[in-house]
Amino acid sequence: MGNLADLSTEILLTHFINLSTEKMKKLVFATNNAHKLDEIRAILGNKMEILSLNDINCHADIPETADTLEGNAALKAQYIYKNFGLDCFADDTGLEVEALNGAPGIYSARYAGGEGHDSEANMKKLLAEMEGKENRKARFRTAICLIEDGKEHLFEGIVNGEIIQERRGGSGFGYDPVFVPEGYTETFAEMGNDEKNKISHRARAVAKLCDYLG
Repeated sequence: MGNLADLSTEILLTHFINLSTEKMKKLVFATNNAHKLDEIRAILGNKMEILSLNDINCHADIPETADTLEGNAALKAQYIYKNFGLDCFADDTGLEVEALNGAPGIYSARYAGGEGHDSEANMKKLLAEMEGKENRKARFRTAICLIEDGKEHLFEGIVNGEIIQERRGGSGFGYDPVFVPEGYTETFAEMGNDEKNKISHRARAVAKLCDYLG
């Protein structure tokens, strides 16, 4: 009898776990950037299931031709919703440096030019542009566009900080090795992903997304 009771309990637990999994909201994140996917999934934990473009067999090069972060995020989300009919969200992130009049901004990923996203080349150009400048203030800004049931919603996350004179740290990606967030002495790349994901621009934008989704 004891074995039967244990088996019944196991069956019930499996049933409830399956129900819980089935009810978990699925959202397409309009990216195949592995770093972004890892960050988003780490931030959200088990709150919802995040699908990448690969997961839905979308291999298109979605254009980012808007002149704002919000515009680019909306273009990507609109493409997925129009062509696949799935609830989705997309982000665009830029590093905005005060002494460079907000540059690189929407061109952050391709600041050094060329087709690819060369983080080393981008950082090298940024540090060269900042040479001799006393004002090192900068901010990372993320804009997220969510499309749910055909309706668009925008969310923003900002973290202020400064650009240091040489890169430090081995984790993170993009400009993380040269950016120190306000109130900290370590760069994003020195913090490690767990610490960064608590305070980053993307984490703050995703927190607003989560609040909205409930």
